[in-house]
Amino acid sequence: MNPIRLFLTAASLAAAAAFAPSKTVLRPAHQTSSALYVQGQGDGYKKVFVAGGSKGVGRLVVDKLLSEGTDVVALVRSDEKVEELSALEGVTAIKGDAADYKTVEGAMDGCDAAITTLGGGSQAEDGKFIDYTGNNNVIEAAGILGVTRVILLTSIGCGSSKEATPPNVYEVLKDVLAQKEKAENVLIKYYTNMNWTIVRPGGLVSEDATGNAVLTEDTTAIGSIHRADVADLVVQALSSKATEKKILSAIDPTITSSANTEGRVPEAFALN
Repeated sequence: MNPIRLFLTAASLAAAAAFAPSKTVLRPAHQTSSALYVQGQGDGYKKVFVAGGSKGVGRLVVDKLLSEGTDVVALVRSDEKVEELSALEGVTAIKGDAADYKTVEGAMDGCDAAITTLGGGSQAEDGKFIDYTGNNNVIEAAGILGVTRVILLTSIGCGSSKEATPPNVYEVLKDVLAQKEKAENVLIKYYTNMNWTIVRPGGLVSEDATGNAVLTEDTTAIGSIHRADVADLVVQALSSKATEKKILSAIDPTITSSANTEGRVPEAFALN
């Protein structure tokens, strides 16, 4: 088997084993939407660039932005995805590779905010991970174009949240996490005039939103979260001034997870 494919397969299995939620979802007595945490949001954005918007969290971010009346520019890699997204009112879909800086800059030009959900541990022909190369291109293009609002989606296990990750999972994912962390460090260290936010989700699950997920500054927080809830929190964070220059983990404390057997609930970050 191709060594890269073997690595990615192993990483997926390890992450699934550590973060996988049980079938039981704990419902609080008074279930509330995660929107409850949004009070006094900042100004909205008219046109948002989304990298990684063809699938996963990125695709859900596109839908969420559209539902709030925000226009979207999505950079995607295939003609099929261009056609799919172009059919949505309010979306400008551009075919291109985020690993190419000029493509990213050209697509972002004219936007007033950027969200990047690029990841997956895939490598380009030169051996570089899109987790760093693509995200770095988005960050650099935003800086050149004067797009001062950027949200970078990485993962629990990066930077200060390393200790939250079970050692066996970190060992398997360490190369990918290192690339994501490099992108974080570029944003933090070199773009001090930018109003950035870094969101680090826990183990991702492809199910409907529960509405119970939270953002937290607790770097020891660990657990699972549905992709739809991540997208919801990312879009909420986009227009919340409280999240500017913040690094936030994202989990759903109502989902029992093998990575959080004690059921510890972190303090939620108030988006006001």
